[in-house]
Amino acid sequence: MIDMLVRLYDLPPSAGLYEKVESQGITLRRARAFELHTVREFVGEHFSPKWVSEVEVAMSRQPITCYLATRDKQVLGFVCYDTTSRGFFGPTGVADAARGTGVGKALLFKALEGIRELGHAYAIIGGVGPREFYEKACGAIEIPGSDPGTYTDLLP
Repeated sequence: MIDMLVRLYDLPPSAGLYEKVESQGITLRRARAFELHTVREFVGEHFSPKWVSEVEVAMSRQPITCYLATRDKQVLGFVCYDTTSRGFFGPTGVADAARGTGVGKALLFKALEGIRELGHAYAIIGGVGPREFYEKACGAIEIPGSDPGTYTDLLP
């Protein structure tokens, strides 16, 4: 899977996106250290053990590099950055029940803005799955020769 590059200095405005999500009763916010067990459980139940490991890294950073989408004290989605490598976006995931609400795109922008706040001009989306989504959402472009990128010799 390819890696993609995002120009952080050229991101489209995100306020309308956040308002749309929040109008559905969904809160977007940075995770808190004492919520690690809850976030780990959500990611383990809905996604991958490897992603649980990345969540643990994100939750150990200062500031924490994990954002959540929640409603009624339930996690609907998450995003991490600066876990596999510095300046890297991901992993990210949204529960099936929350897909189509705009949560995935809103979390993408929370993370990209977080990477920008750390002083980066560019972010890397590693091992991209939904390429078209990232092209449309944030203008991401393929990094030539990036497959397999940093994701080689993966342990089970």
